Amino acid sequence: MTDSCDIVISGGGLAGLTAAAAFGAAGFSVVCLDPAPPVTERDAEGSDLRSTALLQPARTLLESCGLWDRLAPHAAALEVMRIVDAGGTEPTPRVVREFRAAEISEQPFGWNFPNWLLRREGLAHLATLPNVEFRPGTATNSLFTRTGEARVGLSDGTRLRARLVIACDGRNSPMREAAGIGVRTLRYGQKALAFAVTHPVPHNNVSTEIHRSGGPFTLVPLPDYEGKPSSAIVWMERGPRARQLAALPVPAFEAALAERSCALFGPLTLASRRSLWPIIAQEAEAVTGERLVLMAEAAHVVPPIGAQGLNMSLADLGCLLDLATARPDGLGDQPMLDAYARARQRDIHLRVQGIDLLNRASMAEAQPLRDARAAGLNALYALPPVRHTLMRMGLGVS
Repeated sequence: MTDSCDIVISGGGLAGLTAAAAFGAAGFSVVCLDPAPPVTERDAEGSDLRSTALLQPARTLLESCGLWDRLAPHAAALEVMRIVDAGGTEPTPRVVREFRAAEISEQPFGWNFPNWLLRREGLAHLATLPNVEFRPGTATNSLFTRTGEARVGLSDGTRLRARLVIACDGRNSPMREAAGIGVRTLRYGQKALAFAVTHPVPHNNVSTEIHRSGGPFTLVPLPDYEGKPSSAIVWMERGPRARQLAALPVPAFEAALAERSCALFGPLTLASRRSLWPIIAQEAEAVTGERLVLMAEAAHVVPPIGAQGLNMSLADLGCLLDLATARPDGLGDQPMLDAYARARQRDIHLRVQGIDLLNRASMAEAQPLRDARAAGLNALYALPPVRHTLMRMGLGVS
């Protein structure tokens, strides 16, 4: 049995669900597949406890496909990005610099959401689109392409025919491998702990990134939890230290949190389970194949710094959507694929390189390197034109 549609999306994570919503809203017939049933409850086993800051360009895209209205009631605005260097001999702040959205925009930098909630609302929205089908528990496992169409083999023994296949199926993308596209991978020996906390000091819509060694410790605002201010935390450390932290009893872990957070928000109380994620940087050698486009982690993986991960993925999607709607009859043809590659490959490469440098600087152990990092932060902040340019680049706007 072979079914057909305009677009097959391999992968039902945040990028895949958003792509299905965007192309469905644009009038294309879409089938989105994911090998795992979605986890859409905060405390369920396997839920994604990380959070994502959706930056200004992402909001524009989500508004266009009808998703933003579902998400807005759950948003925590990010008005200020605070960078703290605590790389002195003692774990206390020695340089604190705040980048304020009001310097460059009337809107916040972005809006933060728990990943499990983004998936829940994305799935609910897809259910309202008659031309979009989501098939959980079904994987893509083969790809055959020719000039006019692609055929995708599925784990249930069926096949799908489509004019375009979009690979949103992760860093080990089956569709990328089926197309024979290689990747370049950087390994840091780091892992990230992701969890939620409550704290007595309000976050006041300030995202705080604290640098000492091992990687950044980032607190991102969440809506209040059980009547208390709450933040999502991503704590990056070298692998052995991260595993040690993940195994600590809660009181000992909260004591470690108090020290690493420099007590900026008072005592931090763990408000979720802890999850552990490997940190790598990865870049596909090409972002297209015949009738195939790579998006999101199939195309690029970066450490969680500067809210770039999903926002890079949504930049991929925005570019692809513009090309598809400008020439609907050319969906998936070579001119469209070539235009996507020209638009995205260089930007992806530059951002992967830039975040790699930031991560390596944050990992610094030697005191002279930490001192150089603090001096660099001071120098960049002291020059308003440079500061504003960096903020705009981080947002992905000109």
